[in-house]
Amino acid sequence: MEIFKSIFYFVLTGVFEIGGGYFIWLWLRNGKSIWYGLAGAIFLVVYGVIPTLQPPSASFGRVYAAYGGIFIVLSILWGWQIDNVIPDKFDLIGGAIALIGVLVIMYYPRG
Repeated sequence: MEIFKSIFYFVLTGVFEIGGGYFIWLWLRNGKSIWYGLAGAIFLVVYGVIPTLQPPSASFGRVYAAYGGIFIVLSILWGWQIDNVIPDKFDLIGGAIALIGVLVIMYYPRG
């Protein structure tokens, strides 16, 4: 159950980081209202807090290293679903490799 909770926090972290960056992107690059920028800033602050909800035994470096793999996969999915950029086989292979890294870094039993 602890692993599912941890994965939930990783996905939530990614939604806030990618969503926050996307709102700022829309504001600065696509000329959207300043409110997009402010919403993006708030999302990015929340993104900074969510990883602290990971299990107490997980160190900062390990959490952020593992999150990097989750971020890769979520970014591919975001691009596909939000920007309509269909991932190619290399995106999928890279995402799978990143997820294997997540499993090893974060969840492999240590003695």
